[in-house]
Amino acid sequence: MKKLFLFIFAICITNNVYGYQKISSNELGMGDARNQNIVVKCTTPGGQISNETCALRRYAKCTNNNCASWDVWRDLRNTTATYTTWQDAADACCRAKGLR
Repeated sequence: MKKLFLFIFAICITNNVYGYQKISSNELGMGDARNQNIVVKCTTPGGQISNETCALRRYAKCTNNNCASWDVWRDLRNTTATYTTWQDAADACCRAKGLR
């Protein structure tokens, strides 16, 4: 029974592997407004790094150089969808392209 549980657990973990690779990250702006940009490369289902990239961004309005209220992450390909983390945005973008 224990072996069966471990086998099912391993299958569940394998199906949820994130395969993107972060290739750049920067923060731009100063004073009252800033943005963070991240670009990731997606991975093919076979595990190879693809040429497909996803650009992700979030904004913040700052007061006295304090940017405590960052907006949600957005995929620049589809700015209507919002994500709480850049990893979630990267995963959704790569999956939309048929990659991981």
